[in-house]
Amino acid sequence: MERRRTHSAEFKHEAVKLIIERGVSAAQASRDLGVHANLLRKWVKDFEAGPTHAFPGHGRMKPEQLEIDRLQREVRKLKAERDIPKKSRGLFREGPGVMFAFIAKHRGIWPVSWMCEALGVSRSGFFAWLIRPPSVRAKSDEILGAHIRNSFLQSDRTYGARRVWHDVLAEGFSCGLHKVERLMRIQALKARPRRRRLPKDAGERATIAGNALDRQFGAAAPNQKWVADFTYIWTAQGWLYVAAVLDLYSRRIVGWSMSAEMKAQFVIDALVMALWRRGKPDALMHHSDQGSQYTSEEFQRLLAEHGVKCSMSRTGNCWDNAAMESFFSSLKTERVSRRTYRTRDEAKADVFDYIERFYNPKRRHSTIGYLSPIAFEEKMTLA
Repeated sequence: MERRRTHSAEFKHEAVKLIIERGVSAAQASRDLGVHANLLRKWVKDFEAGPTHAFPGHGRMKPEQLEIDRLQREVRKLKAERDIPKKSRGLFREGPGVMFAFIAKHRGIWPVSWMCEALGVSRSGFFAWLIRPPSVRAKSDEILGAHIRNSFLQSDRTYGARRVWHDVLAEGFSCGLHKVERLMRIQALKARPRRRRLPKDAGERATIAGNALDRQFGAAAPNQKWVADFTYIWTAQGWLYVAAVLDLYSRRIVGWSMSAEMKAQFVIDALVMALWRRGKPDALMHHSDQGSQYTSEEFQRLLAEHGVKCSMSRTGNCWDNAAMESFFSSLKTERVSRRTYRTRDEAKADVFDYIERFYNPKRRHSTIGYLSPIAFEEKMTLA
């Protein structure tokens, strides 16, 4: 491959003089000098635009090019000064080591000097930190941080610092809640925020019971107080309705049912599952809202047949059934709102997985000492 020819500034000046001062045509000069005519014309144009600064030479730029380059560097720096604080949000409360780690991670994106200036640390301190062996605390934080991240991911990114803390304590680590919060903040591990919505009921009411539960959401033993409700999940095939029954003693979901239709039968099926699982308990109270499914003759007959006392929330007062609302809020926040379901069967499988493979056996619940519902029942059985 033929190497591209280069020409000195002196050669370019003499070539231009040949055309401008001696009147030689560009075509003739091209043949004489062995330079393409278009290139000669460009040299002439550059010379006429600024004879003093024409042909600055290799590695040098014209004044206007220098100004453009300076402005471009300034814009890049201003953008970096805007973006670095966004990326490092929360690090200003941490020690220099955390900020140095941020600089080391991002030095392929921004110059080290820019990041040091934006974060208020010295370049010499950063380079000294690079060659310094990690401290005992740094090593400990690295090991604990890996377990914290694992707990967070195992919860499907739903655990906050307190639940993660109980996870790492169960694994044998000895640390405080604030340390877990700090390490989660450094790793940008943030649980999804909870969203609450008031349920709506437009169905007809038949038999309505009083509020015997009266917001007393504690229970001294299993199968004393059950709360129930249903929610709805959108799929590409339409709504899927999910009914559940929760034991207030352990916060365990003891019965559930899912249906494409919002009829009494699917809440009946959830109660039947609970009765079958828990062995038809005595002296049981069942609390729900005043939905037409729960006030229906069929559902009330089932309660009466098993000697279950009926309790219902007051009209339009979701707090009377707050424990059940809390479960559905967790289901929506931690699983459903993060999915797009193409079919009802796909949604059913995911809800089943959440209840039976995560919520009941694994999810730590603040009300029962950050144990899972099943672990709490097992612990109290052995006590």
